[in-house]
Amino acid sequence: MGIEGMSSAARPDRVLVAMTGATGAILGVRLLERLKEFDVERHLIVSSWGARTLLHETDLDLDDVRSMADVTYKITDLGAAVSSGSFITRGMIVVPCSVRTLAAIASGVTGDLISRAADVTLKERKPLILMVRESPLNMIHLENLIKVSRAGAHIVPPMIAFYGRPTTVDQLVDHIVTRALDQVGLHSDATPRWDGELGI
Repeated sequence: MGIEGMSSAARPDRVLVAMTGATGAILGVRLLERLKEFDVERHLIVSSWGARTLLHETDLDLDDVRSMADVTYKITDLGAAVSSGSFITRGMIVVPCSVRTLAAIASGVTGDLISRAADVTLKERKPLILMVRESPLNMIHLENLIKVSRAGAHIVPPMIAFYGRPTTVDQLVDHIVTRALDQVGLHSDATPRWDGELGI
């Protein structure tokens, strides 16, 4: 038994996923799908604008996406398990992360379950991955990014990479999702990685 009275094998392995109203709903959907590669529980919070964006950008609705998770929470439920530091988790990924959510996290204003869970993740020194989606960025956005980075968050904007010679949107999405999974210690070879060899 471990010092906390529980063997490491018995401790739940969880990842908390939050989807907000920025463009890029497919990133959150694909992350939930890719988490099936690993033996982890998928916990999910979707904001009201995240649900709206999902309908606008994909052929899925909120129920479809919730069915991809093991546990779901209402964004208004500040008493949910994930609002406590005693909740054991591998980390939290906000994908896509709107600049409104970024601002809430940067200011410590925990008015909904996403910002509260993110705040808890930071204070517990667990990985908080913010896949911020906005362009161009103004000074307020940049200052908030600096603040959350200094607080320990990992900033993983959905940047396109071309060294794997992608030919489809799905390949671009998978590359970004793979990089996010890396940040919570879940490593996959499902997408090409840089091998140091220049194709020249």
